[in-house]
Amino acid sequence: MNRPLHNVLVVEDEAAIADTVLYALRSEGYGARHCLLGGQALQLLRQEPVDVVLLDVGLPDMSGFEVCRTLRTFSDVPVIFLTARNDEFDRVLGLELGADDYVAKPFSPRELVARVRARLRRAVAPAPVEAAGWQQHGRFAIDREGRRIRFGEQLLDLTRYEYALMAALLQRPGAILSRAQLMDRGWDTDADSADRTVDTHVKTLRAKLRAAGAEPDPIRTHRGVGYALEV
Repeated sequence: MNRPLHNVLVVEDEAAIADTVLYALRSEGYGARHCLLGGQALQLLRQEPVDVVLLDVGLPDMSGFEVCRTLRTFSDVPVIFLTARNDEFDRVLGLELGADDYVAKPFSPRELVARVRARLRRAVAPAPVEAAGWQQHGRFAIDREGRRIRFGEQLLDLTRYEYALMAALLQRPGAILSRAQLMDRGWDTDADSADRTVDTHVKTLRAKLRAAGAEPDPIRTHRGVGYALEV
């Protein structure tokens, strides 16, 4: 029997959903394991290698948000939330905690497998070679090797996707980049959710820039086109 190339952990307490997801993953050649509880999942993740976590928000013992928050203290494994919640507050909270994607129920198992595949593809993509040290762009400075960005003298506390968004905009200051271009440079997800995902990250990023004293807002919205960064 061939060994699966990647292992996916499904953390879901609804048996029918879990069985459907596990079948879809295994049909595509992925190794798939199932946990009913968040605590059980965290214990397994500390002990065994996993490539992607599919994480339900509403678990019996603890919320998926709490699981993700704890997981991010010891692992950067990609996390895709599975949830019946689909309002903006929950999307923002999940992304702020370090989730990589957010899928609302009901969802297509085929779409979910495509998102897993996209996450794995991004995870193994080679990083571009960048010049070492800080590079200044107006009021911003970026250390691409260290994955850090400053505004003025203040180091910004960015999630991985906020950093990816800023790094893409800083590659071409002033240029308008579409949502698709920004996603291609930073993360993979289904095209149908591109607007939602990018816009959510822009919103949280703008709040952090305001807190750092970036006034007026340096991220310019070009409706129907994309975003640009004024440095």
